[in-house]
Amino acid sequence: MAGDVLQQVLSFLELSAQAMQALGVEKTRIVVDPGIGFGKTVAQNFTLLARQRELLALGYPVLAGWSRKSSLGAVTGLDVGQRLQPSVAAALLAVERGARIVRVHDVRETVDAIKVWQAMLAQA
Repeated sequence: MAGDVLQQVLSFLELSAQAMQALGVEKTRIVVDPGIGFGKTVAQNFTLLARQRELLALGYPVLAGWSRKSSLGAVTGLDVGQRLQPSVAAALLAVERGARIVRVHDVRETVDAIKVWQAMLAQA
């Protein structure tokens, strides 16, 4: 995937959502997933995380699936079974950047991290 990965993903997701609506799927039932780890480089995956808020312009909830991904292993050097902390960090960053749904393996740990973040927000 060469070029601006965000623009390519935005274009693909917009066309896909429009196709779903043309088939009768209500807009309120559509969630977009930028496909972290699917046909993208490590740098492209992290670009999508850094610029994830721009996906919200499509008007659909964003799903982020960072849990145990190879990109996390590439930046940490950790094997898949050792990626709890990087997975929780990536999920928290995705939520902070507007993800409404996160796909995770380590539910309790991820929920706890999000609770800490929410507690901080409540005091701001």
